[in-house]
Amino acid sequence: METARILLADDHAVVRAGIANAIADLPGVTIMGEVGDGPAVLAALAAQRPDCLLIDVTMPSFEPIGDIGHIRELYPDMKILVVSAYDDDAYVQGLLGAGVNGYHLKDQPLSDLRLAVQRVLAGERWICSPLVEKLIRLREGAPVTLTERQRELLACLQEGLDNSAIARRTDLSVKTIENHLTRLYRHLGVQSRLEAVSYIRQHPALLGRGAAPPSAREAERPGRHMLLIVDDNVRYRTQLRRMVSKAYPSVTICEAEDTRGAMQTVHRVAPQLVLVDVVLGDENGIDCARQIHAHAPSTRVVLFSAYPDREFHRQGLQAGAVAFLDKKDLDAAALRELIDDALTW
Repeated sequence: METARILLADDHAVVRAGIANAIADLPGVTIMGEVGDGPAVLAALAAQRPDCLLIDVTMPSFEPIGDIGHIRELYPDMKILVVSAYDDDAYVQGLLGAGVNGYHLKDQPLSDLRLAVQRVLAGERWICSPLVEKLIRLREGAPVTLTERQRELLACLQEGLDNSAIARRTDLSVKTIENHLTRLYRHLGVQSRLEAVSYIRQHPALLGRGAAPPSAREAERPGRHMLLIVDDNVRYRTQLRRMVSKAYPSVTICEAEDTRGAMQTVHRVAPQLVLVDVVLGDENGIDCARQIHAHAPSTRVVLFSAYPDREFHRQGLQAGAVAFLDKKDLDAAALRELIDDALTW
C-alpha cells in the first residue's frame, strides 16, 4: 500500500498533538511535518509536496479563502482537509468553493476525524454531519444567527469605532479583531464594515440579546447553583447547556466565548463549576483556567478538549483545573457527576 504523506497546519500545539495522536496509526498514513502559520505552510508545501494538507485556516499570516485558492492552483492534485472550530455558513461555503476536499469541525469525535482523513485520501468529499444539516437549513432559508462576540462587534461598527478602538474595548489585539471581522463579513455575506452596518439596519433583530445572565444577588439566593461554560463554539455551548439542563435542572447556566467574558462572569456570579475548552479561538483555555483559579480558588475548573494530550493535561492541572476531559466523554452522566462533585466541594 502506498503511504499518504500528511502535513498538519494549526497554530495551536495542543491541536496538532491531538490530531497527530488520532491519525498516526491509520494504515497507509504518515505525518510528514507540522507548521503553525501561513508562511510556514507555503514553505513546507513547496519543499515537501505532501499528498494531503490538514489545516486550520485561521492561522497567523494566512488569509483563509484567498490563500486556499492559491494553494489549490499550485497543487491541484493535493487533498485539502480543513479542521476548524468555525461553522459559519459563508465561511464553510467559501472554503468549499475555493477547492478544499473536506471540512471537519474540531468538536466532533476523533473517530469521525479519522474517517474524514480516510475519505478525503480516497478521493471523496467530506463534510461533517452537523455542517451538512446546517447547509441544508441555509438552503431552506433559515435565518442568520450571531454569536455574542459577533453582536458586540456589530454594535462597535454601528458606533463608528475603528479596529484599534474595538481592540481596546474588547481587550483583544487588532489582528484578532481583523480576523473576527473577516469571518463576520463572510457570515453576513457582505464585503465591508459599511455593508455590515447597512445589513444590521435592515435586520435589527439580529442584535437582540437573550435573557440576561443572573446578577450576583440572584446567584446568592438559597439553593441556586451556578455553572459557567466557556467555549468559542456557540453550537457546542448550546449542546452542553442542554445536556446540563437535562442532567441537573436546578443549576443556573452562564456562557462565555472567551477569557474576558469568562472572567466577567466569575467576578459577577462566582460559579461553583466552570467548564473550559482548551482552544478558545485565538486564546488558550489553560490560561483562562489559570486566571479563574487565581481569582476564585474555590471554583472548580474542568478543562475539556476534542484532542486530549498528556502534556496539556499536565499543564491544565498545574493551572488549577481539577480535571482534564476528552470531549467525547462529556455526556449527561459525566456532567451530573461533575456537578454533584462541585456542589459538595
